[in-house]
Amino acid sequence: MFRSYLPHTEADRKAMLAAIGLEMEEQLFDVIPPQLRFNRMLNLPASLPEAELVRHTRQLAGRNADLLQYTCFLGAGAYDHYIPSVVDHVTGRSEFYTSYTQYQPEAAQGYLQALWEFQTMICELTGMEVANASMYDAATAAAEAAMMACGATGRSRLLVAKTVHPHYRQVLSTYGRDRKYRIQEIEYRQGTTDLERLKVATGPEIAAIIVQSPNFFGCIEELDAAARMAHAAGALLIVLADPVSLGILASPGSFGADIVAGEGQGLGLPISFGGPYLGFLATTAKWMRRLPGRIIGQTTDADGKRGFVLTLQAREQHIRREKANSNICSNEALCALRAAVYLSAAGKDGIQRIAGLSLQKAHYACRELAKLPGCRPVFAAPFFKEFVIATSRPVAEVNAVLFENQIIGGLDLARYYPELAGCMLLCVTENRTRDEIDRLAAVLGGIL
Repeated sequence: MFRSYLPHTEADRKAMLAAIGLEMEEQLFDVIPPQLRFNRMLNLPASLPEAELVRHTRQLAGRNADLLQYTCFLGAGAYDHYIPSVVDHVTGRSEFYTSYTQYQPEAAQGYLQALWEFQTMICELTGMEVANASMYDAATAAAEAAMMACGATGRSRLLVAKTVHPHYRQVLSTYGRDRKYRIQEIEYRQGTTDLERLKVATGPEIAAIIVQSPNFFGCIEELDAAARMAHAAGALLIVLADPVSLGILASPGSFGADIVAGEGQGLGLPISFGGPYLGFLATTAKWMRRLPGRIIGQTTDADGKRGFVLTLQAREQHIRREKANSNICSNEALCALRAAVYLSAAGKDGIQRIAGLSLQKAHYACRELAKLPGCRPVFAAPFFKEFVIATSRPVAEVNAVLFENQIIGGLDLARYYPELAGCMLLCVTENRTRDEIDRLAAVLGGIL
């Protein structure tokens, strides 16, 4: 059982075996019944010299359709925003990427300050008074927000707009089975939540109304109306937001939202095969103690110098289980750091420009595609960087031809909304150029 890649010599192995009273390594597996053992060599190719192995792995990697070779118009929760090089440079420093949890503030002031800055910037974007640092992703952040609302109101029924991301709604339902809250989905009309149906469904037993804006279709919801309905019933309003959109859209807090959650992937995190991503969760001071995870606080030490500490940690590892608001046992500190560096590098003017370019380019793309025979916009509601089009040919066929032309097309909405068969959700961020958008229109026009 010699392994050339292990540093132990034959004498080392014999000494270790002698220490545990064995003669051969095979005796370590005596407890496994013979019929359960593999008893043959693994079916692996022969070893290669390093140079040949590097060549082979490069060939394998070349089969991936990455965003350096393909133009991406797919969004639906994961977005191709530009990432400034400073984000990788800062987060690539060993004192950041090797840190896990900042339990010892005297040894982690830099990381604590960075997370405090992250919380502060999330509050500025969302219009909330306090944010945590941080959550796994938007889906679990939405579920934690729902549990916060149920605990705060003592109620167990939630109204969830059907325009909320399907994955988020699925996670909400999964959490609800154990947490015993009930979900009623509210239908949409013309791309946004049907406010008449929402009004009829709202009653004194409702814990919260959950809406997403911009929603899954990219449309802007009427948050002020949702806030009035929720508060009139003694319920909370939970808004799921795209933080990039808040560079130009009014904050959910300005409309009366009680809790704001969302996905921070667009703030300096690559799409990266689906993760790790970054959930954010913010609320008003009234509900601060119901926030799960951890909150970084600013204070002063015995000498009057500014310092940072873990102020609140309302999770099972730190307080009695029955008093814990959540069983979340970690956070996305490195991802939150990337978001903090991204927002710091962009600044207020930068995030406004990124949001503005995304908005303008998406609307330009929608206008150009609307000119094509066999292609039409589906909804008339105002939208941010995503929009829905209907095509005269099946979406799968359209996307297959686009892919042959090194274009990643939109999401086939029939997968989640059967009534939208033949419709695709397209996304245009500031990363897309006019030439790329025109090429999409040209290739799509040829297909249709």
